[in-house]
Amino acid sequence: MLLHIIVFIVTFCIMEFMAWFSHKYIMHGFLWNLHADHHKKDHDSWFERNDAFFIFYAVVSIGFFLLWQNNILEIGLAIGLGIFAYGLAYFTVHDIFIHQRFKLFRNANNRYAKAVRRAHKMHHKHLGKEHGECFGMLVVPFKYFKK
Repeated sequence: MLLHIIVFIVTFCIMEFMAWFSHKYIMHGFLWNLHADHHKKDHDSWFERNDAFFIFYAVVSIGFFLLWQNNILEIGLAIGLGIFAYGLAYFTVHDIFIHQRFKLFRNANNRYAKAVRRAHKMHHKHLGKEHGECFGMLVVPFKYFKK
């Protein structure tokens, strides 16, 4: 049981790196066409092409659940839950808190919340795929905690 908890926590932490890496090198790289509508709203839909990245990680998470369910990978459940938990945290912070796709957490004003907003605002300052910064989500550079 302890191994599963450790694997869950490590998976969750690795997902922050995966989010940073895929955001910087994939979303702002060869799959910019899927991510561009997130930086420049050129549509009236609530959905964005950018939402396809959530689907990708959901499929990966489900894949680990299936590996566990079919007795192929004992820690598959812990990995799948770690990916799912990170996706839920990312969705809550990015889509709900920052971009207000649902009108919740509007009054969150603690130090961490302010830093996350500042870092993400700096990321969206660049409308193109070049010259971006702050590609992570939950781990924010210290400079954004300053007033």
